[in-house]
Amino acid sequence: MRTLIYLVLLFLTVYASTASAGFFDKLQKFSNPDSKESKILSGVTQIASSSKEIDYATERNIGESLALEGLQRFGNPVKNETLQIYVNKIGTAVAVNSKRATIPYQFAVLDSPVQNAFAVPGGVIFVSNALVSILDNEAELAAVLAHEIGHVSAKHALKSTQRAQLLQGVGTITAASIKGNKGKQFASAIGDMQAVLFDKGLDKNMEFEADYAAMETTYRTGYDPSAMITVLEKLQKIEASSKDKNGSWFSTHPPLAERIARLRTQLQKYPDYPSMANVKDRFVKQAAAK
Repeated sequence: MRTLIYLVLLFLTVYASTASAGFFDKLQKFSNPDSKESKILSGVTQIASSSKEIDYATERNIGESLALEGLQRFGNPVKNETLQIYVNKIGTAVAVNSKRATIPYQFAVLDSPVQNAFAVPGGVIFVSNALVSILDNEAELAAVLAHEIGHVSAKHALKSTQRAQLLQGVGTITAASIKGNKGKQFASAIGDMQAVLFDKGLDKNMEFEADYAAMETTYRTGYDPSAMITVLEKLQKIEASSKDKNGSWFSTHPPLAERIARLRTQLQKYPDYPSMANVKDRFVKQAAAK
């Protein structure tokens, strides 16, 4: 199984390098308020009414709009190309073993002092440098990314908004000018998702589902599935001494003790987990590279 991890990552090296470079170019355009991309993602859109489920192109447009908000709140990607490419390789390797492996995923480490990670619809996933810095091995990084991939796979952000009846009847979003109530509806939906992702947090059952998905996906990739537990235990220690929890994993996720207890029960599904890979040496080398 460990051999499988190394072969998959070797295959993905060139792919991740190319994909992440284009993705970061796009993020730079998002950061420029005068760019076409920023104007589109800030809400210069038109919603075409439809009874069909939101298609992937629309989901991705919504996600990139939310990604812009994430950058504004948590900072730009760290200027460490080695680390960015490495995280994209691990994320891509994990994603191919997820329940929704057919869409493109991009990953970015943000220059933020707050321990957090979040995913937006369509497959854009961010993890803070502060969170990466407390991890000890590649399995823990894979678990964090797999948790966020789990949210994307289950379309949790979209479902949380649909429950509020803000996206009912929405079909395809196109890059055109906003007119009337359709534009207001889209702006309201985006605002609601921003509040859910960055302030209130998703429904706790969605978080539990993403935790279970993280454990299953890391195991399928060849990593030790208990890594999700060790990550939460690290965060639990930090939480005990943290005074400001705004915007952190603590403020937008269910109580860590409950999540850890549930995952320890879930771990019984993987009796061979002690033999799975952790990959500490490579993680330390890549995370420290400048």
